Amino acid sequence: MSNFLQRVDAVIRPRGKVFYGWWIVSAAGGVQWLAAVLWMQSYGAYMVLLQEEFGWSKALVAGAFALARVESGILGPLQGWLVDRFGPRVILTIGTVIFGVGFMLFSRVESLLDFYLCFVLIALGSSLGGFATLMVSLVSWFSRHRSKAVALSQLGFSIGGLSVPLLILLLEAVGWRTTALLSGLLVLAMGLPLVQLIRHRPEDYGEVADGEMQPEEDATAATVAPRRDFTARQAMRTSAFWLISFGHALALLTVSAVMVHLVPHLTEGLDYTLGQAGLVIALLTGFQLVGQLSGGYLGDRFNKRVICAFCMVAHAAGLLIVAFADSFAMVAAFAALHGLGWGTRGPLMVALRADYFGATSFGTIMGFSSLIVMLGMSAGPIFAGIMADIYGDYQLGFAVLAGLSLAGSLCFLAATPPSLPESVVRKVQAARI
Repeated sequence: MSNFLQRVDAVIRPRGKVFYGWWIVSAAGGVQWLAAVLWMQSYGAYMVLLQEEFGWSKALVAGAFALARVESGILGPLQGWLVDRFGPRVILTIGTVIFGVGFMLFSRVESLLDFYLCFVLIALGSSLGGFATLMVSLVSWFSRHRSKAVALSQLGFSIGGLSVPLLILLLEAVGWRTTALLSGLLVLAMGLPLVQLIRHRPEDYGEVADGEMQPEEDATAATVAPRRDFTARQAMRTSAFWLISFGHALALLTVSAVMVHLVPHLTEGLDYTLGQAGLVIALLTGFQLVGQLSGGYLGDRFNKRVICAFCMVAHAAGLLIVAFADSFAMVAAFAALHGLGWGTRGPLMVALRADYFGATSFGTIMGFSSLIVMLGMSAGPIFAGIMADIYGDYQLGFAVLAGLSLAGSLCFLAATPPSLPESVVRKVQAARI
């Protein structure tokens, strides 16, 4: 036990002090907690209440979520360039303000058009002030411990899911309008201070990745030789970029459908109450949390793309089980498979891209990848909603999405590490002569 604690201490305090990168991890976790509990993980509960008040169809309500993801995907390349150019803190601050104001406006929605416009605003804020921007900082501050750092930051998202039952209690106690207004105020009060802790690159503050001092000769070489990182254009010329992007899109096809339609499926198909459905979300998120911890550990030691392929199989199996569930045991099995698959795969999506393409242009590379990833994030809820409107339940829609998840596993298996362009290799070799 003492040896384990010593190893942990060496990671967290590599030079006798707490490495500032871990403070960034903590702040990123807090920001992701806000996004998860207030929007991403609780959207299904809002969906039930909005349908009750306005009578909108499942496809229409899911369409707002999908439209928001399309907007985020289209914004991705510009957002990535802005983060690489101006640093994450500025973009996070702007996004957090938009996110909070969007919730306040959402509390006053009276029509479908109002609803769509508000959720586009919420999505814009959560994108600029959320995951993709935060990851640019983390992949710069960590190299050897990158998977662990990303996984620990994403615990905030999982804890947000565990907090959804509390948000549902608030929804039932004061209504969705008051809850939305309070959510906007919380975003501004908590989110703005947290994002001020985020920093871009460690070398700008006299630090190095992971907080570990390099040997003097290595440090000197690093200042002379160009970095072996891909530009966005070079990355997009590799098959790995496209295979990872399509695999990620197929993963989020399933994840987004579950986020939007799990609560309606449980309340309508299995006669759960809104509170009981919230507890299922908490159970799923508990397994997601376990998956994130294991994913961070495994990702720094074993082949990330193979792990991702297994996670896609878990997504598929879980979705099939919940589609035809007729008992709590089957719902719990879904929660375990989907939660573990989601939690384990999530941090590896970031770490795998950073391992393959480097940190220098990571924001821009992630931004262009988001153009593909958003296809899955937006299509999943709409497809599941249309199928439920047509057939009266989610069984066929979920089954089709499960099959597509299996196809995603093949994408990850085929995404072998790319080779640097010959021009970059020649420059590196010339600098070392």
